[in-house]
Formats: sequence, C-alpha cells, structure tokens
Amino acid sequence: MSDDQASSPFISCNQTLMFRLASKTMFPTTLQLTRRRKNKALCFVLCCRSLATTTQGLNIALLTGTTRTEGPPRPILGPRVASFITNVLEERGNTVTEVDPNDFDLLQKPHFSYAKSQVPPKLQEIHAILSNADGYVCVTPEYNHAPSPGLLNVLNHFGSSVFSFKPSAIVSYSAGQWGGTRAAIGLRPILSELGCLPVSAMIHVPNASDVLEENGSPKEDPERWRQYCDRCFSQLEWWGTASKQHRSRVDPFAQSPSFQTSPKERNAPKQ
Repeated sequence: MSDDQASSPFISCNQTLMFRLASKTMFPTTLQLTRRRKNKALCFVLCCRSLATTTQGLNIALLTGTTRTEGPPRPILGPRVASFITNVLEERGNTVTEVDPNDFDLLQKPHFSYAKSQVPPKLQEIHAILSNADGYVCVTPEYNHAPSPGLLNVLNHFGSSVFSFKPSAIVSYSAGQWGGTRAAIGLRPILSELGCLPVSAMIHVPNASDVLEENGSPKEDPERWRQYCDRCFSQLEWWGTASKQHRSRVDPFAQSPSFQTSPKERNAPKQ
C-alpha cells in the first residue's frame, strides 16, 4: 500500500465501518445477548406448545395376528389383547382401525402385482387403511419363538412404499410368563425393512388370560397397565406427529423412490 493510499480518508472510514460491524457481531452487548436468549426461550416454548397440541389424534392401523378359532389352549387371547390396546390408544385421542388377518388368504399375489384397475376390492380397502395411517401397531402372539404367520401374511401383501416414513409399535403377548418377547424381537427387522421403524419401547403381556378380561379391561391395576403402555405409545405419537408434519412439507419419495418394476432398481452400480 502506498503512502497516498494509507492516508486516504475513504479507506480510513471504510476500515472504521468494518471494525464497528465486526464488533457488533463478535462482541454483542449485554442487551443484545438478553434479547437473543429471550428469543430462543420464546421459540422453545412455542415449539413445545405446538407439539403438545399436535401429538394427539393420529390415525393408527392396528394389525393383529390371531387366526386361531379353536383351542387348546383356551381362551383365544388375541381379541382381548387387541381390545385392550385399542382402548388405550383411543383414550389417548387416537383413531384406531383394526386390520384382521382373517380377511386375507395365504399370499398368492401381493397388492403391488395387480394392475390398478384389477386389485380385489377388499385388498384395495385395506391398502387405503394402511396408506392413510400415521402409524402402525402390530399385535402378535408367539409361535415357536417367532411372530404370528397370520400377521406376516398381512404385511407381505403390501410393498414398503405403503408403510415407509412412518413409525410403528410392537405389542406381544402369551399365555405364559414371557409375554411373547421373542416374537416381538423377531418382528423388529421386518418392520424396519418395510420402512415403518419400530419405536424402542415395546409392550409385552404375559399370562394374558389372567391379566385381561374378555373385553380387554385389566383385571387388576388398570392404571398401572395404562402407565406401562404410556412410554411406548408416547414415542409412537411423537414420531407419528413429526413424520406427518414433515410429509406435508417434503415428499419423502423424491429422494428415495419406491420400486417401479424390480428390487434391482436399487442395486449398486455394476463394476
């Protein structure tokens, strides 16, 4: 820089202005810091209020797993467990639609293999229920340490694009002491593959015939049973609300499209 440039009043004023701007940015006053903290606190409160008023009222598809009509063992436990879970979800303000595995034949042709004009009406009706759901609750007994084949048959009738970008919750039960926990663990990777990631908390109902009345009411400590369900369903509602709000703003399939012809569409590039 020349002597003339160093003494230029324009450069001097410009440097002074830049210093003042930098000082305001790098060294905010106490008043500015207070305002920033208040704004952050206000945003936090508004976000909390928004979540508090929107975490209820989800559309939940309840997929049950019982296809048995005869014992032993008796009684058939699935309907009372499904009624209990439905009651708890509805008390929390949700709308519950049950999907019954008895409405399905053994899988021969999944929904996505039909031309749109040729989908059987019952299959299309259930497809609409699942597509419009904000989240899923799967209720399964345990057969040979595995989830119900009836429930898996329902899930296998539909592609992952029906379930994707929504949460799910797992409820298991048994006539014995373990509450179907091994079936619940086996169901987690299946739901993950379908794209409806299961929340971490699960609900297990051991000795179901001793715990629940036929109408689904707990025989003892009903408040304790509802508190037990709170952790799982609060997670489901939190994620269900968040995904519902985000889907209204961003198309999740824009960057992760569903299969159009074959799973090979997602293969890695050939070497």
